[in-house]
Amino acid sequence: MPALLLIAHGSRDPRHAATVAALVEEVRAQRPGVEVATAYLDHCAPRIPQVVGRLADAVAVPLLLNRAFHAKHDIPAALRAAGSRLPVADVLGPSPLLLAALDRRLAEAGLDVSSPAVRARTGVVLAAAGSSDPAAGAATRAVAAEWRRTRGWAAVEVAHASAAGPRVPDALAALRAAGATRTAVAPYLLAPGLLPDRIAASSGGADVLADVLGPAPELAALLLERYDEARREASAVPALTA
Repeated sequence: MPALLLIAHGSRDPRHAATVAALVEEVRAQRPGVEVATAYLDHCAPRIPQVVGRLADAVAVPLLLNRAFHAKHDIPAALRAAGSRLPVADVLGPSPLLLAALDRRLAEAGLDVSSPAVRARTGVVLAAAGSSDPAAGAATRAVAAEWRRTRGWAAVEVAHASAAGPRVPDALAALRAAGATRTAVAPYLLAPGLLPDRIAASSGGADVLADVLGPAPELAALLLERYDEARREASAVPALTA
């Protein structure tokens, strides 16, 4: 089996690397037979060139929610610069597993997500990092729409911690205007850091504030799902071109 090379962005905040390490342990627990390695684009070590050279066979799996600049440009460029031609898996979103992980974090924060009545009167802010890429913003809005449709929330509004608005307070106001009697903020982010802290600081008007996705079992399962998809695609290429 090829190794799973998890490529994370990296952060100066030590909580980021600790969360990635915990997620890697969850991946290993779910698939003990697969070697899992980690490389970072920035701030943390090891970097991509330090890792790819020692992997005889691997699939690169980006720890990214949307196909924005890091997925389209930074990771392919870093792999090329390292002389690597590893197959690269798709980004994590969208996926029902991400919705399940969001549900998990809201439940851990005290919201009874199993109750249809509670969901029907609760409005949720899906608080994302934000991106200048219009496609990434559209993808996040599609996740919000699907989450509302499949769970029966009173409403789901997207907020951004950076780039263009709306911000969390604006989204909370929109939820109340839509008739939500209870509000929750669900960070659509992978690890602690500056942007999650910014979201938390602006969520004082919400009844519930969930944690970041972090090492959720659903996130580990999704990484393995993307790994399996890319591995199958890579193995099919010789047969198609022979």
